[in-house]
Amino acid sequence: MKIVVHDTASAMLDLLRRPQAERRDALREILRPLEPAMSVMGDVDLVQMYEMGGSGFRLDCEDPRYVPALRRMQEAEVWRRIEESLIAAWERISGAVPGIGHADTVHVVVVLGNPDDEQLMARSAGYFGLGGFPGAIQLFMWPTETSLAKIDHAAAHELHHNVRYANVVWNPAAVTVGEQVVAEGLAEAFVRELSGEQAMGPWSQGLTGAELDSAYRKIASGIDVAGMQNLPPYVFGDATAQRMGLQPVGLPDFAGYAAGLRIVDAHLTASGLTAAESTALSAREVLTNAGIQTNA
Repeated sequence: MKIVVHDTASAMLDLLRRPQAERRDALREILRPLEPAMSVMGDVDLVQMYEMGGSGFRLDCEDPRYVPALRRMQEAEVWRRIEESLIAAWERISGAVPGIGHADTVHVVVVLGNPDDEQLMARSAGYFGLGGFPGAIQLFMWPTETSLAKIDHAAAHELHHNVRYANVVWNPAAVTVGEQVVAEGLAEAFVRELSGEQAMGPWSQGLTGAELDSAYRKIASGIDVAGMQNLPPYVFGDATAQRMGLQPVGLPDFAGYAAGLRIVDAHLTASGLTAAESTALSAREVLTNAGIQTNA
């Protein structure tokens, strides 16, 4: 696997020097390396998707915070650290599962986040990633103490997804809550294997005790709910579901990550496998090992 972490810092600094009318085209060039992998979704406009998401820096305003934020990320060597983390992550996975399927090249695009976006800042500690399309990883971040410390670990989380979905079929019509929470739990457990519990993201760490027990029961009861459009309420929680115009199901933020990690931990204990060794296992096998029955 070839890992290419693109120098988006220089490209974004150049974009911010341009007139606003030119910025969408400049962003299109920044996102272009992701297009081949994401073309499986059909004819999509990545800039339009970016703007709809709301978590990336804005193109339609002058914000004096943006350039200093990018400089801070450069000083923290964000791009170098991401590359080193991804190399280590791939070495761990490929060593654990020789011959595992993977994209020949993974393009990594880091984008400055929107400091006014509640989803990014309040719920996700200033960073998150998208890595489920083999060959493409996109990372959003606004430099906070947490995001600067953990963005490289988020990259490893996304690489686990990237390799998983080069081996496990992800069908938007048939994908289940079980698949999604297993994938998130495996990716977080993988980060823990690589770098320790302190490296894990806020997504899997926010629920404990009775609140986690309640969320776990609700997610387990909905484990066979299918269809991409039905998953966010179970995986990301009510607030994100409402933001996406979906019906909440009564779950706190990122409940599916915390429940997924509990499921995966039970699987790891029962099977004796590691998260790296489990990268390409079916959700059914992981759920069965965790004692959860599924019809999918």
